[in-house]
Amino acid sequence: MKSAVGSVKNTSLSLLFSDFKEITKAKLAVSVVFSSIAGYFLGAYQISVVSLLLLTFGGYCMVGASNAFNQVIEKDLDALMNRTKNRPIPSGRMSVRTALTVAIVLTVLGVVSLFALSPKTAMFGAISIFLYTSVYTPLKTKTPLSVFVGAFPGAIPFMLGWVAATDDFGIEPGTLFMIQFFWQFPHFWALGWMLDEDYKRAGFKMLPTGKKDKGTAMQIILYTIWMIVISVIPVFGITGRLILSIPAAIIVLLAGLVMLFFALKLYEKRENVTARRLMLASVTYISLIQVIYVVDKFIS
Repeated sequence: MKSAVGSVKNTSLSLLFSDFKEITKAKLAVSVVFSSIAGYFLGAYQISVVSLLLLTFGGYCMVGASNAFNQVIEKDLDALMNRTKNRPIPSGRMSVRTALTVAIVLTVLGVVSLFALSPKTAMFGAISIFLYTSVYTPLKTKTPLSVFVGAFPGAIPFMLGWVAATDDFGIEPGTLFMIQFFWQFPHFWALGWMLDEDYKRAGFKMLPTGKKDKGTAMQIILYTIWMIVISVIPVFGITGRLILSIPAAIIVLLAGLVMLFFALKLYEKRENVTARRLMLASVTYISLIQVIYVVDKFIS
């Protein structure tokens, strides 16, 4: 009997943990924290384990809070889409009150943790939550410009790490911001292309032309080119302490050209499978260049 009760408790805890990961979008949150840590390594003169722990914890809390608020706001729309109808709130596994409590607690913990690093870090973290939940989320059903607005909070993490390490905002974190800002467009439009039918069920307007056409594909190409240009600019020595060696810049350029290749293929074929390849290439690209930037700093 005790064994059966213990098994039920373990199952319940497992489900609660699973729902927590889903309400905070754990995989996305971890990738965002990875960006922040990369920015921290780039900006830091000396590595502080305590600062890294605060950044990791605070960063996850802030992203998790944004996602939880988002799922509270979009609970009825999530129920209409195949990819989101089994989320904790629309499936009935978590109440709106519980999800809202999780979001508020994570916001407080995140702001406090980032404030312990520096007030500027906490400020940018708070701005990202506000823009994501109060501007980007409501705009998704109104206009395709929501992706432009959403690119601002989406681009903050890479920059946030530098600010956390230096308590300063200048050309270096500004450049990191711009890299991730322009990356947002090919990434999310490729995702929007793949999920267009599902998004339309909820009334989301994610593609710039509203259609899976050459116009959307051309904009993906243009933003990919801008992303490549910004990513290699540090090799010219005009971005302060953010410097990229020639070998590292060549690798970054080649990685960008691979992504551009898939963008051109999407323009040519306009198929979901091609959009998926571009989306996967974009995820690989942003993680790869962050690693390259950090490794290049420490070996150059």
